[in-house]
Amino acid sequence: MKTLKEGDKAPNFSAKDQDGNTVSLSDFEGKKLVVFFYPKASTPGCTAEACNLRDHYSELQQAGYELLGVSADSEKRQANFKNKYEFPFALIADEDRQLIDGFGVWGPKKFMGREYDGIHRKTFIIDEKGVITTVIDKVKTKDHAAQIL
Repeated sequence: MKTLKEGDKAPNFSAKDQDGNTVSLSDFEGKKLVVFFYPKASTPGCTAEACNLRDHYSELQQAGYELLGVSADSEKRQANFKNKYEFPFALIADEDRQLIDGFGVWGPKKFMGREYDGIHRKTFIIDEKGVITTVIDKVKTKDHAAQIL
């Protein structure tokens, strides 16, 4: 599976958010988009990361960024996650892994000595023309907005 890198065109996608609304890459034409992939809604690292983005949302918006969180959780789990922490951005319920596979963030992982396949925590910054300008591989969950800015 190919992992996308800087200079690649972002894959066109159409997926459901936490409320069942369809979100597509084309919705963000002319805007800078931050797509952050996280392993699982409501887990400590993912919560820290998303809350950090929430807390710095106005700065990210001032810099011209729209945000989109993606995991393989169901719409219901994403909705619970979003509502509990009052995220001002949409969360994609990518249960069929269209975005996860499209961006190349699924693969072998190690956790506490165990190896398994899962979502790698990665963030892609996409410019107004749909080209990936930055890939953040080493996401600092508690300081992620600063990495983007």
